[in-house]
Amino acid sequence: MTISVGEKIPNATLKTKTEDGPKDLSTGDIFSGKKVVLFGVPGAFTPTCSMNHLPGFITHNDEIRAKGVDTIAVVAVNDVFVMNAWEKASGADGKILFLSDGNGEFARALGLDIDLSVAGLGVRSKRFSMIVEDGVVKALNVEESPGQADKSSAEALLEQL
Repeated sequence: MTISVGEKIPNATLKTKTEDGPKDLSTGDIFSGKKVVLFGVPGAFTPTCSMNHLPGFITHNDEIRAKGVDTIAVVAVNDVFVMNAWEKASGADGKILFLSDGNGEFARALGLDIDLSVAGLGVRSKRFSMIVEDGVVKALNVEESPGQADKSSAEALLEQL
């Protein structure tokens, strides 16, 4: 079952890359007491993710933060090293928190997992964006197709803030 507006983000552990190496972050660490914009993508470096979805959140970073957002984060079912490389390649250093859901456990817990085996990608995350306040989902935008980034775009989310 897919998470809904008004529900609490499930407990999970994600990874991020720091100067000291990979670091575990609990959903409590990420969301408790904060206003967070989280967007999920099927995969780092994939065309729609890299050319359409992520760039909007980089471009509109200041506008989103001006609406009281503490953290803008992206999550994908990729390992922490791929997510770190994508962060560096995208120029999003210091603007967006890149989170690795390496085994897809967080995507499954959200009910936002999708089997993309037909494309050779295995189980991944659906493309989505959400606004989370103190761990509670306030807005949720899920794309019908992994190749679309309209409902979940930074521009659409800005209108919800």
